[in-house]
Amino acid sequence: MTLTTLTTLTGCAQSVDPIERLGRKAAARVDPPVVPPAQAPYRRWGLTTPLPPAPPRPATRPLAGSPGTAALPPVVDHVPTTDKVVFLTYDDGAERDPRFVDMVRELRLPVSVFLTDTVVGPGYGHFARLQSVGANIQNHTLDHPALRGLPYAGQRAEICGQQDKLRSRFGLRPRLFRPPYGTYDTTTRRAAADCGIAAIILWRASMGPTDLTYTHGSPHLHPGDIIAVDPDETSGPGMRSRTARLLRRVQEEGLTVGRLEDYV
Repeated sequence: MTLTTLTTLTGCAQSVDPIERLGRKAAARVDPPVVPPAQAPYRRWGLTTPLPPAPPRPATRPLAGSPGTAALPPVVDHVPTTDKVVFLTYDDGAERDPRFVDMVRELRLPVSVFLTDTVVGPGYGHFARLQSVGANIQNHTLDHPALRGLPYAGQRAEICGQQDKLRSRFGLRPRLFRPPYGTYDTTTRRAAADCGIAAIILWRASMGPTDLTYTHGSPHLHPGDIIAVDPDETSGPGMRSRTARLLRRVQEEGLTVGRLEDYV
């Protein structure tokens, strides 16, 4: 085979069909698809601006070493602090919205959840997931009775019994207790103290289906307020919607969400 023939064959091997060559050029000019940026978590949950981070944990709890009368646990609906924080608390209704776990995780909400054994029932797995993303588990009795007026033995059984349940479920004995319906008496405080409770937690404001209501004082949020987010009802906005509405109100007041257990 002559050199001329080899050259000819080589040139044929490298040749490209004109239509194919035009297709390659057109493909090279096509821009890659534009992938929209991921939506910021706060926007996914109905907020227009990010929730400010809470200030550093206090060196000492404002209520530490301030027990109630005769060393009984104090009854608290407001924490004395100048930190611009309020505290979000939930009872067993949070279990009705599984995506509430995602909301707590993505917004890093330091919520406190007070559990009643017979209300939670098979829902303890949901609260274990909440705990894993930063929620704090606290005591709300075994059976959710109105405690005021009950004998000491009955009140102690309700509080200590749930302490034992929560320890077996979560490996902890809560320090905080919320009496069902917010009713209590001196016997409640005695029983709570004997069960290892450091404080009885009520609320100064509660978030209902549409707005905040206040138990006393001016109708505005103040630093240190404890807020109860009411459980879902059969109709009306769900837990995520109520929480988002509450967070917007918190932001309007120039506040953010703190961890209750850091202060009490």
